[in-house]
Amino acid sequence: MRVLPALLASTALLGACATPMAPGPGGPPMADGNDCAVIAAIAKEHYRFNDTDNRPLPIRFEGDYAPRCDWSRYGLAFQPYDPDAPGDPRERVRWVSFARPVYDGRGAVVAAGIMHGPLAGMGYECRVISGFAGWTVPEGSCRNTWVS
Repeated sequence: MRVLPALLASTALLGACATPMAPGPGGPPMADGNDCAVIAAIAKEHYRFNDTDNRPLPIRFEGDYAPRCDWSRYGLAFQPYDPDAPGDPRERVRWVSFARPVYDGRGAVVAAGIMHGPLAGMGYECRVISGFAGWTVPEGSCRNTWVS
């Protein structure tokens, strides 16, 4: 008869572990830490953004995806993209975008794009892998998907 209480207790513990966490106060939960690291890897290794001579363009995300990441943790200083920003309209056409990473057994794939100005942009699909050095973008693993 001791088996039944033990079974009920273990079922309750498993259910508690599988219960999703509620969103944090003040908005959606923080992005999965992998999402932020994967996007940062593409920003640094593919686009070669840094905090000195190649500062990132304003960042935007695709669809309803909007991770909240601490970019300074990755040595990046992204500003959010604002299509209604005051000033030169040509500056509002400058951005870098990322879709939600799709994970598989080999790492993740992310659709990304960059616009340098009117009719000056490219889209990519980048394969990112995880290893001893964290998330990395192997040479040649970003392929063009669109050009404007």
